[in-house]
Amino acid sequence: MHLIMILIALAVAWWLRSSWNQPQGSWNLRWERSLFLFLFPPLLIFMTAIAVLFMGPQGQMGGMYTGSVSYLLALIYLAFFAISCIKLAFQGWQSVESARNCPLVNLGDKRARLLQTGALFAGQIGFWQPELVVSQGLLQILSPNHLESVLAHEQGHHYYRDTFWFFWLGWVRTCTAWLPNTEPLWEELLALRELRADGYAALQVDPLVLAESLLLVVSTSPVSSEICCAALGSSGADRLEQRIEALLAPSELIQEPQVQSWHSFLLALLPLIAVIFHS
Repeated sequence: MHLIMILIALAVAWWLRSSWNQPQGSWNLRWERSLFLFLFPPLLIFMTAIAVLFMGPQGQMGGMYTGSVSYLLALIYLAFFAISCIKLAFQGWQSVESARNCPLVNLGDKRARLLQTGALFAGQIGFWQPELVVSQGLLQILSPNHLESVLAHEQGHHYYRDTFWFFWLGWVRTCTAWLPNTEPLWEELLALRELRADGYAALQVDPLVLAESLLLVVSTSPVSSEICCAALGSSGADRLEQRIEALLAPSELIQEPQVQSWHSFLLALLPLIAVIFHS
């Protein structure tokens, strides 16, 4: 019976991920839909594994005997989740330590770590309280106005705690790379993250200046890590046109998901109900 639960969870997860298609609608609708399709399937599988592990390898459920195979599968999958989390956390810690070895510089009312490279780079590196990191090339090439727009964009990442939340989303990406549309959904979430930070910055600086800064930074080779890092050009050159159009013709801002937006995720807890019927 436990094996049937696992197969049902896998089938639902596969079906939901397969239902994703080219993004349409408003930014907020795209954000909520992409986040749900990216996060709900692995959460359903995870909760199913938790339920199976909690019920144990022996007993009955619905008049059917349970075996140790499903219990072993759940244990292996949860161990894989845990090991992946530890590995990514260690890599993130290395990135943070590397950033902290860079000297501090004052940029007006902000302080940043200076990366000794001629490449154009600006990003937040860290977890809940990330540090701003800028490159020597960025300070040398960008004008004060362009630099201000870049810093405003990075302040948007700090405001939304993007490094923290995308660390966990990156963990989910690693653990469910075998599910369909994992990479397209990840790229979509990265692009929407950058659009959200662009919108935040556009409220403080001239959107045209920010668009010019974006063109300069993305056109160069980025110095970036996907782990615990939120950088101006991290969504890639393939999404550049979309971001420029959004800056030149501003529309609604991408808001943080409201409480009602998370209600659908409660369905992922349904496998835990099976524990009641186990004996």
